[in-house]
Amino acid sequence: MLLARIRKNLVFGLILSALLFGQTAFAQFGGGPSHVKARLLSEVASVQPGGDFWLAVELKMDPHWHIYWKNVGDTGLETDFEWQLPDGFEAGDLQWPYPERIVEDPLVVYGYHNTQYFLLPVHVSKQVKPGATADIKVKVSWLVCEASCVPGDVTVALRLPVKNEPPQAIAANAELFARARSRIPLKDSGWNFQAKVEDKNLIIQATPPEWFRGEFKEISFFPYKSDYVKYNEEQKLTRKGKSYRLTVPLISEGLVMPDTVQGVLVSDYGWRGQNSEKAAEIRVVPTQKLVAATGGSTLSSVWLAILFAFVGGIILNLMPCVLPVLSIKIMSFVKQAHDEHTQPWKHGLTFTLGVLVSFWFLAGLLLIFKASGAHLGWGFQLQSPVFLIVLSAFIFLFGLSMLGVFEIGASLTTVGGVAQKYSGLTSSFVSGIIATVVATPCTAPFMGPALGYALTQPAWVALLVFTFLGLGMAFPFFLLSSIPKLLKYVPKPGRWMESLEQFMGFLLVGTVVWLLWVLGIQVGANALVLVIGALFVTAMGAWVYGRWGNLAMPKKTRVIAWIVALILVVGANGYVLANIDTFAVKTAQTNSQGEEGIVWQPFSEQKVADLTAQGKPVFVDFTAAWCLSCQVNEQVAFGSEEVQKKFKELGLTALRADWTSRDETIAKALAKFGRNSVPLYVLYSGKPGAQPVILPEIITPGIVLDALKTLD
Repeated sequence: MLLARIRKNLVFGLILSALLFGQTAFAQFGGGPSHVKARLLSEVASVQPGGDFWLAVELKMDPHWHIYWKNVGDTGLETDFEWQLPDGFEAGDLQWPYPERIVEDPLVVYGYHNTQYFLLPVHVSKQVKPGATADIKVKVSWLVCEASCVPGDVTVALRLPVKNEPPQAIAANAELFARARSRIPLKDSGWNFQAKVEDKNLIIQATPPEWFRGEFKEISFFPYKSDYVKYNEEQKLTRKGKSYRLTVPLISEGLVMPDTVQGVLVSDYGWRGQNSEKAAEIRVVPTQKLVAATGGSTLSSVWLAILFAFVGGIILNLMPCVLPVLSIKIMSFVKQAHDEHTQPWKHGLTFTLGVLVSFWFLAGLLLIFKASGAHLGWGFQLQSPVFLIVLSAFIFLFGLSMLGVFEIGASLTTVGGVAQKYSGLTSSFVSGIIATVVATPCTAPFMGPALGYALTQPAWVALLVFTFLGLGMAFPFFLLSSIPKLLKYVPKPGRWMESLEQFMGFLLVGTVVWLLWVLGIQVGANALVLVIGALFVTAMGAWVYGRWGNLAMPKKTRVIAWIVALILVVGANGYVLANIDTFAVKTAQTNSQGEEGIVWQPFSEQKVADLTAQGKPVFVDFTAAWCLSCQVNEQVAFGSEEVQKKFKELGLTALRADWTSRDETIAKALAKFGRNSVPLYVLYSGKPGAQPVILPEIITPGIVLDALKTLD
């Protein structure tokens, strides 16, 4: 350290001499090479009284030359900014990009190469009059070094008109500001940071939030204050449970630790997921002991997720996508409740098993896809046109059977007690599978957080959460079948059941109509007509089977009927599946509910960043056409005139993230909120440092209006 201090003093002596005797040689790039080019940029073309906007200072260094961060390291000179703003313009804190570690053996400094952007938020007072012109200047001073060091400075200026209208973003600068923001350390990363001093080392512990899924290989600490960290010694990263621990060597002579450890942690992965912000700000008071991450909090989170999953599974039975199939199951309970030869608890247990097997299968698929790097979520199979076609044909046949076109199993089982008993249990098992499949378009309250948590945890935790989600869904039927006293309240079977069964058949056909609407959004009108034609042929096949394939017909007639029905059903649907890509043309989706409604724009992370940077509030609707909960919310909440009026009054920008078809961008955006399912509603206030507000899965006009009150 002695050599470092001697060299540091020598360098500063040379710098001071240059500044005292050679000032004119370097000012404004005059008199010699500056090695640094500067520009002052605005994110908007004009400013509005009472509004906020952002400025950026661009500093472009010659190749191999570098300037210095606010803490220079072993030696150097901090880059300085002197702002001149008009009256009524108030500057916030300058946002520095995170630095890099530059080795100048035996010294280590903190600074920047290439091109860097320094951001400044500015507030315009309401007293500033429209029509005025704002002249903004900043004097930038630096020390730029390579083999030698050269001080320099320059004043750059910018003129912006003041208008009484919302400022328009400068399109040419949009990518530049987005890139600049990605290098600004996160003020609130969601991580828990702790620190302690141990054996002449500073130990920094970083514990991820529950939703984080990723792994760090490298983390570096850049302190804001100098003279307590050894800059030229390696910082070592280790794992302890879920937490990361970074060992930072401290100086051995004259160590005076600050009361608060402040600085920037720079990672190789991203603090909010892969390809997100790599720098996070840390401000912690050193403690005597670090709290381990693998404690009661993790355990309580698992139990809370299990509770949410179980309650969400129960509520899922009330969702519109599940009711048609479950009503069929209710009818089977009516028959079993008054049949002396059946044991209802066996059917309840078998139905539960069918539900659980289906949930385990879905969980396994999600975990496999997640391990391969894909971003999938609840209801992911409905993003596949092939799955929608198969599901539509299956439910359509089921509906035709309930309408009396044909009877499932009428000629496949023999008349007798044993065969009939096992056929009934099989039916209960299949009912559990079907109920799970058709449940995936819906997300009940409590389900979203539970599923989002599950897929950020080890496989055993995810399977546990999915198991309790399935148990919750099957619980009402298992309870009904297991307690004989409850069955006496079930009405006796009669002719009314035939009418109810046919009514349920119409509900299933209605479900098919909805599935076709979702499919039409994904593949377009031409392919949709092809699928409807296949369903028409499927209905003919079902009719042939029901008319001539029953046990009352001669065996030869039955065999011919089976073959004809099979050719019609399999042939029509097989042709569609083989040619769907040829006919598919994505339908352009509308982003508006009409002139009087909410005008929705397509979602993008960049658009959210740009709008919030300008201080504008943003509402994001993560939705999908196959999500029935989303569609109900859209009509009930966003269809409300009061909500629409409030959106306009607040100047709220409405963005719609449509996940009807698979979209990696939307999947990653959901993951940042710890979710992997829709609906999700997020409100950004646009206020500096404010965290987004997440609304419940099921919303009403009152819930939305209460959330919007935070913007007033």
